[in-house]
Amino acid sequence: MSKVLKILTLPTESLRQKSEVVDEKRIGKKEFEQLNADLVETMLKKEGIGLAAPQIGKNIRLIVVNTKKGPILLFNPKIIQKSWQKEWGEEGCLSVPLVFGEVHRHKKITCVFCNRAGAKDKIKASGLLARVIQHEIDHLDGILFIDKAKNLKKLDEETNEI
Repeated sequence: MSKVLKILTLPTESLRQKSEVVDEKRIGKKEFEQLNADLVETMLKKEGIGLAAPQIGKNIRLIVVNTKKGPILLFNPKIIQKSWQKEWGEEGCLSVPLVFGEVHRHKKITCVFCNRAGAKDKIKASGLLARVIQHEIDHLDGILFIDKAKNLKKLDEETNEI
């Protein structure tokens, strides 16, 4: 049974650490079943569109992103192609609550990864999905969107207004 995990927020130091590569022979084994389920459940219940393992205190290279077809887990994701074109877009983060800002990201990317079964896989993404994958991979390298953002805004906790 999956459960919603606590999301770490700034100033938690582990959010700034580079995550460890997951041994490909271990991916797809029973040891990851609970973590995979909990990561997906936490993202969905917290209304996120992506979540990285470091955000729940696991410094391993694992992210989940919500696609039109449902959530997908990406172990050891690596962007191998980026479009020349970039665009600005508003981002927020569950680990930096109530803060939003504009981030310049590649419009299209190609990402290789191991899927939850441990098989090599590839995803071509554009628009919001490309933005989410780039944002979550940044987490794996200890980078937060606020490190790249301009025009940062903080919402009032009670009114949800700037």
